[in-house]
Amino acid sequence: MSDFIPVNEPVIGEREKELVLECLNTGWISSEGPFVSQFEEAFSRRVGRKHGVACANGTAALELAVNALRLGPGDEVILPTFTIISCAAVIVRAGAIPVVVDADPDTWNMVPELVAAAITPRTAAIMVVHIYGLPVDMDPILELADRRQLAVIEDAAELIGGTYKGRPCGSFGHISTFSFYPNKHITTGEGGMVVTDDPALAERCRSLRNLCFQPKQRFVHEELGWNYRMTNLQAALGLAQLERLEQTLIRKREIGLAYQQAFMNLESIQRPVDTTSYADNLYWVYGILLKDSQASAKTLMQKLALAGIGTRPFFFPIHLQPVFSGMTLFQDVEAPVAEEIARRGLYLPSGLALNALQQSRVIEELIVHG
Repeated sequence: MSDFIPVNEPVIGEREKELVLECLNTGWISSEGPFVSQFEEAFSRRVGRKHGVACANGTAALELAVNALRLGPGDEVILPTFTIISCAAVIVRAGAIPVVVDADPDTWNMVPELVAAAITPRTAAIMVVHIYGLPVDMDPILELADRRQLAVIEDAAELIGGTYKGRPCGSFGHISTFSFYPNKHITTGEGGMVVTDDPALAERCRSLRNLCFQPKQRFVHEELGWNYRMTNLQAALGLAQLERLEQTLIRKREIGLAYQQAFMNLESIQRPVDTTSYADNLYWVYGILLKDSQASAKTLMQKLALAGIGTRPFFFPIHLQPVFSGMTLFQDVEAPVAEEIARRGLYLPSGLALNALQQSRVIEELIVHG
């Protein structure tokens, strides 16, 4: 369908082309190019961190964070069940034990009180994941982690440029991670970043990212790492995107608020929370929740697809993932909120390339079918 409206389409401008062409013209296309360190420095500064380590993607960033903290067998890591599988997968691959908690029915984020209740003598870390444009309420998490001497990993992939009580998301805890997938506020095609204030953690992430080569004897390895390097081409894209991040954030809010206004009187859906006491919603994506307890997001998504509207389902809860069913993980876990919002939730086209005419069409079709 030629007039199909995708759920997301990135915007690549002349500045991106200029910097990528510079890579091609100079021959600096690998991870050895100068844009990588420039991007690391500029991005970490933007999110209020001292060190940045660019890598291949957001999952790689999480993998580096978990292993830099030396989490492993016997360690429990608390995380939300309502998130992408990458968060649990990196914990499992490290040999640690993921412990999931349910979501808040309004913000869809992890609930600090449930995190506190999930702590055991084996708890080693809390993985905070900001969901869909609103941050987790960080103060109770950080106070709890400090009191119990737990590491905090902050997954801020969905909140590039976001703030919590005026502080940049990605500036909290021991180590934070980002993704630069095409639907993020900054894209490098694929790509990710680990940021931290701890020089030792940063150096360990750099080593793990680069196969754990030794500085003095390159091809002798005392530890196994990964080739998770970011290329100079990707970093060039990232630098150009970072230059216009503020305009991107303004545009994302405009898209979200236009939906909010249009659906104000649509009683069949629950709209996302626009603001809390600690943050404004950046509307990384614009999610809706069908109020009818018998309704399924799949049915509405099918109707919208026939009308030429792209959508995506909400995350499928970690504790229900079939891949974990044979691993004796998440036995007897109850997370009714996450299960319900996964079944009744979807998000609408909200990428930067969405124009006013397209958004009006999305609104009209949702009102008809929703």
